[in-house]
Amino acid sequence: MINKVKNIAKKHVEKVINVRRYLHANPELSFKEYQTSKFIQSILKENKIPFTNNHVKTGIIATIKGNNPSIKEIILRADMDALPIQEENNLDYKSKNDGLMHACGHDVHSASLIGTALILNELKDEFEGTIKLVFQPGEEKLPGGAKLMIEDGLLKNKPIACIAQHVYPELPVGKVGFRSGLYMASADELHVTIKGKGGHAALPHLLNDPVLMCSQIITSLQQIISRNNKPNNPSVLSFGYVNAAGETNIIPDFVKLRGTFRTFDEKWRFTAHEKMKKIANAICESAGGSCEFDIKVGYPSLINNNKVTEDAKASAERYLGGENIINLDLRMTSEDFAYVSQASPSCFYRIGTGDGDSIKRLHTSKFNIDEKIFTISSGLMAYIALEKISK
Repeated sequence: MINKVKNIAKKHVEKVINVRRYLHANPELSFKEYQTSKFIQSILKENKIPFTNNHVKTGIIATIKGNNPSIKEIILRADMDALPIQEENNLDYKSKNDGLMHACGHDVHSASLIGTALILNELKDEFEGTIKLVFQPGEEKLPGGAKLMIEDGLLKNKPIACIAQHVYPELPVGKVGFRSGLYMASADELHVTIKGKGGHAALPHLLNDPVLMCSQIITSLQQIISRNNKPNNPSVLSFGYVNAAGETNIIPDFVKLRGTFRTFDEKWRFTAHEKMKKIANAICESAGGSCEFDIKVGYPSLINNNKVTEDAKASAERYLGGENIINLDLRMTSEDFAYVSQASPSCFYRIGTGDGDSIKRLHTSKFNIDEKIFTISSGLMAYIALEKISK
């Protein structure tokens, strides 16, 4: 079976690269992937792969039925949305959409899944069950396309496995990483407005300084991580936005503060939320001010099912060789596939995209991949799915 998959994958590599280049040149933001969706649908139609569309407006579910299609189901997932970043790469297929870029590799994920669909479609007489290929919108924006697709019935047939791959620029092409159990952190957005009484900076005795309150909140909340959290539970609290809109001699009436909180323990996550609010409100109240502390609850932590992940890892070892498989560390970034992982046995793995020259990091204006990845990505996912559904 390995040679069959590799031969079919090789046949489609150029097509998959062209799909990726089109997607890269035409990025669209979360939940607005209208042209992206139409293009992917056209490829599926061209290759006579059945699908349904309009899932959460732009989402697509392609369905490949083997023998006895109702006995079991596997889901393979790719995301489609881009980021609001101005691309700085000098490429023939550079983004045509000003201020938008596929800087997280979702063009790679979708193109690779197209390749996987082409492979599985040729091999549908050689497995039992159904394999669904999900082209998902809105991974980069709350509430997350995965959550909405689950509410739309994505998991209603109780799949035996849900599998997703993600580009990883820190790994060279040819390497793939897996981790069983907890892998990625939850992520919540913190939106804080600190209110006081502004005025002339030379007359502080007449004011309730919200800038000072803000600085105390930033430093005091770090104690939640260092003194209230268990040391063996990785957690991050970071503030990246402070807007006081004052001047050298002007204290403003309010300050806006935004940040992120990430952890792996769901119980601690919500305990920490309450501690943050209490500390911030106490600081403001003691200074004669007030505080609005809004927490937008984001994606949960991503948990890779032990059995599904170990099976996928073993398949990858057979497909690529054990020397090309690595064990991943915990990662504080987040991913909306976490909703799938919390509801169904899942595996989210990383595929190397580095060219061995320089690391082109995710979410940057110069992110890019070594396109040799396409000699691996589609075939590997197809082989993992075929082995899993055949067990």
